[in-house]
Amino acid sequence: MRRRAAPPRLIPTSVGGRVEQMYFAFGETDTYVIVDLPSNAASAAVGLTISASGAVRTKTAVLLTPEEIDDAARMEVAYRAPGA
Repeated sequence: MRRRAAPPRLIPTSVGGRVEQMYFAFGETDTYVIVDLPSNAASAAVGLTISASGAVRTKTAVLLTPEEIDDAARMEVAYRAPGA
């Protein structure tokens, strides 16, 4: 199987996702796959399923859009540091 063909097959269409980009790298992590999924739950389901196979180890980083960061910056959070 061609290396480029493998990642799209990792994302089941049943969860409504698709592979957007794929990169190979030197170092501790060999492959980076950027995937668009409809929800964090779908991302967790895919990660759990793929990891359960034992063939690959996954690590997920949720990426936020600039608009989501703007929304977060406008939120008021009631927080008091311990000991303050």
